[in-house]
Amino acid sequence: MGPPLYLLSDLALPSYQGDRWIRTPDITAKTLRLAHSSRLALEIGDEGASSLSSALGNCINLSNLTLELGQNQIGVKGASGLGSVLSNCINLSNLTLDLGGNQIGGMGTSGLGSGLQNCINLSNLTLDLGSNQIGDEGVSGLGSALANCINLSNLTLNLYFNQIGDEGISGLGSGLANCINLSNLTLNLGDNQIGGMGAQSLDSGLAKFINLSNLTLNFYRNQIDDEGVSGLGFGLAKCINLSNLTLQLSFNKIGGVGASSLGSSLAKCINLSNLKLNLGFNLIGNVGASGLGSGLANCINLSNFKINLGYNYMNESQKFKAISKCLKSKRLVVFKKKIW
Repeated sequence: MGPPLYLLSDLALPSYQGDRWIRTPDITAKTLRLAHSSRLALEIGDEGASSLSSALGNCINLSNLTLELGQNQIGVKGASGLGSVLSNCINLSNLTLDLGGNQIGGMGTSGLGSGLQNCINLSNLTLDLGSNQIGDEGVSGLGSALANCINLSNLTLNLYFNQIGDEGISGLGSGLANCINLSNLTLNLGDNQIGGMGAQSLDSGLAKFINLSNLTLNFYRNQIDDEGVSGLGFGLAKCINLSNLTLQLSFNKIGGVGASSLGSSLAKCINLSNLKLNLGFNLIGNVGASGLGSGLANCINLSNFKINLGYNYMNESQKFKAISKCLKSKRLVVFKKKIW
């Protein structure tokens, strides 16, 4: 038997570019980065991912790991194999895993999650599973796995274009509710099938993030309605230490009632200083814009504010009324708008 593979000084993941092989140079005893660019002529399927998993299997002392394996042909078997490896990496504190644009599906996500749930010392996690047909079952399983990662302080989840609906986002939210030490959270759930009940289900989870200071939520092109955005707002109002918030809610079904409710909720985020709010291509109308503006005017500590209200059935006079209400904040330094 050869030497154990946690001696990483001679380990490299080769990739082919033109007529030469590229070796990964930045490998140390406790930091491993295995990456390939989509510009390289390298295709990794289940077999390649399994071989990679075998190579990493004994690297039990890793604390920092980056795997960039997006846009390949990795399926259920490969993702599950990576999960098995991660289950042994109990000392991991920083993990970046890009599996976007593969074919792992719900079962592969569950297999990957089975490994992640053992990484209880993770403090920083970036996970890209976009465009993988994960579905509700897969994302719920991921939420259950992350519920064990209670030491997470920084979390980025890219789950765009994955056929995720209300049931899935509810399961994800229930799991993340255990991550009470989060200070920075980014959830990219664009191009899914999340409706009002799904967005509303995040209320209870957000209420537990008392240490959260930076939050980005991307619900671009979903099916969120008034009830959903109102529930989401109720949760945000309980994030009392939130200072930086980005909400991408364009191309949904938000009307006047929902927009007004969201404005009232954001007014309760008393420490909010930076806000980016994209509500373009909804159904807000004149009354909704007025209610939204009235609520945002009470964000007394807001210093930087960007808003998009384009294509929302508003007349010209109402657009300017909504703007003038937002400008009442005496602390506001930067204000940018798109209202068309």
